[in-house]
Amino acid sequence: MHTEGPLLIFAGAGTGKTRVITHRIAYLLGQGVNPAHILAVTFTNKAAQEMRTRLDTLAPGRGRSVWMSTFHSFGAHFLRVEAAAAGLAQDFLIYDTSDQKNVIKSCLRELNLDDKKYKPGRIMDIISRSKDELLDADSYGIHALTSGDYFRQAAATIYSLYQKKLKTAGAVDFGDLLMLTVATLRDNKDILEKYQERFRYVLVDEYQDTNHAQYLLTKYLSARHKNICVVGDDDQSIYSWRGADIRNILEFERDYPGCHTVKLEQNYRSTASILDAAWQVVRNNSKRVDKKVWTDNHAGAPVNFVEVADENDEAQWIVDEVARQASAGARAYSDCAVFYRVNAQSRVLEDAFRRSGIPYAVIGTMRFYERHEIKDILAYLRLLHNPNDNVSFRRVINAPRRGIGKTSMDALDHLAIERSVSLWDALEHLGACAISSGAKKAFVSFRELINELRRRRDSMSTREIAALVIEKTGYVRELEAEDTPESKSRIENIYELFTAIEEFEARSPDKTLSGYLTQVALVSDVDDLAGEEERNKVTLMTLHLAKGLEFKTVFIVGLEEGLFPIGEAAFDPEELEEERRLMYVGMTRAKEDLYLCCAAQRRVFGKTQWNMPSRFMEEARSIANVKLHTLRRNVAAANMAGESESGTFPAPLPERRQENTPFPIGSRVRHQQFGDGKVIDKSGAGDDLKLVVVFDSGQWKKLVVKYANLEKI
Repeated sequence: MHTEGPLLIFAGAGTGKTRVITHRIAYLLGQGVNPAHILAVTFTNKAAQEMRTRLDTLAPGRGRSVWMSTFHSFGAHFLRVEAAAAGLAQDFLIYDTSDQKNVIKSCLRELNLDDKKYKPGRIMDIISRSKDELLDADSYGIHALTSGDYFRQAAATIYSLYQKKLKTAGAVDFGDLLMLTVATLRDNKDILEKYQERFRYVLVDEYQDTNHAQYLLTKYLSARHKNICVVGDDDQSIYSWRGADIRNILEFERDYPGCHTVKLEQNYRSTASILDAAWQVVRNNSKRVDKKVWTDNHAGAPVNFVEVADENDEAQWIVDEVARQASAGARAYSDCAVFYRVNAQSRVLEDAFRRSGIPYAVIGTMRFYERHEIKDILAYLRLLHNPNDNVSFRRVINAPRRGIGKTSMDALDHLAIERSVSLWDALEHLGACAISSGAKKAFVSFRELINELRRRRDSMSTREIAALVIEKTGYVRELEAEDTPESKSRIENIYELFTAIEEFEARSPDKTLSGYLTQVALVSDVDDLAGEEERNKVTLMTLHLAKGLEFKTVFIVGLEEGLFPIGEAAFDPEELEEERRLMYVGMTRAKEDLYLCCAAQRRVFGKTQWNMPSRFMEEARSIANVKLHTLRRNVAAANMAGESESGTFPAPLPERRQENTPFPIGSRVRHQQFGDGKVIDKSGAGDDLKLVVVFDSGQWKKLVVKYANLEKI
């Protein structure tokens, strides 16, 4: 009902944000506001469509005339209308990410730059983030020149040529849709006034996720009438890595003097116990508006803290709990979700759910065995087992890149068809193949590589064979050289594959390569036959993808220091606060049951780690309504023996079991130079014993015990 002047709505988790936006628009329409004078922008097409649907119910007919879209859709429409002022042809193309990478690759070739040093993905990210900050190629070039950073200067040259190629092609990319829109409004007073007069009421959804370009776009449009309403929650700002700036919502009242602020703090989703635990976590952030979400809902079940031995116990415990709730009729599978920090964690969970026969769906990413890098490594293993596998041959002939182009591959394919042999056998007849000498050399090198691996496979375990494939092909080395978040994630998945192979060798009577490939093939076949039409599935997803969703039962796994909060985030105050907000988002997805899970030992990314429980788990424990589940032995082993582990175990886990070191994980130590600290990891033994210590100063060091002169305190 506050229709005139700037309005800031802090909409806490589960407080009805979408309802507020649609009802506010319906109220404006009811007050006689022309629907063409209202603009509502959000971040996803799904959110925009949901608001359109709700508004059509509240204000049939008139609601359809409200301009409701994503930021990028608004920019695209604006630039079509104002193409001339923006320096574009009206029929401009919009390049997607694949098109962008291809243009960047052509720039690298033209500039004679090494695409291993200047990775297209990394350059694309630099250009996209620059456009989010409204830095065109010339502006970025000036920044790069003054920085003295040679890489940035090269990136500036690529950026400049990239823009020229887009202009020649009559194209824009996603970043241009906003950057050019803002620039056109800024530089054309008549156009700016036209749109300011048209959009007298501006509403922005998820304002905490806006970047600089989106911030200025809404500021320009609302500058005349100042009827801007933004809705968001600083406690749910989790996309800084995508350019989002939490300062936009925290400083809104400074940007718009006289702003009216409303805090929506009544939650309609979760029980009081869940909300209390979530607040105990997020209240530790310093950069937040003071507020506390509450509910009239009953206190509900206690928040569950699950402490297990390792990631396999964690997965099995969750599977058993889901099965228990389902068999009791308390939950459908679709009522349950498991959240994790990184994609690689899904593999153990997928294996456990698959073995149990409980249907599941991995959201936002492919299933583990369907991921590109995993399929590549498995294709190599299949080729070692059967070199006549044409599908695997085609998949890995250029993975990693060997300089074998489509023309050369087509020629080999034609030869194989002509002689009625496999692609592998066709390699024996390269003399009859009309291809370049370079391609012939690459094919011969590939044949020698596979033959070498095949000669050595019979004397090696499946894991050793896979490791040899990685070493000899240089697959991981190429990903390491790429040095992008995506390549790092792919490397983590490959190391997780090694963990899966080790588990196969530990429990399977047939430990051969053939046995492993059979098992993997059956996994794929069973998953395919399970039927994707079946909707009653447990949901597995990363915490970032969980935002905006809700489930009756939520499990958050991997709550250990170093995994969540992840890596170096523990030592950067701003990153740590974002990790804590991510935890808050995950916890507040739960409606009735929340399980927070940690393991004493976890093998992830191919390495076994002993970690302390996450500080977020410790912060959440401060509520009274808590239930502790502690597994004192391996669940999977107990199940195979026909035993059962259920119920609540009040006894704590023995401190980092089987630790004979005088400095167990979690112990306090003193160093003459660095001061007091806590042991968070260890490796080696005897004279080679090494400790990772986080000191009270915030520093962490890896120390050789023999020389460190540590004192236990």
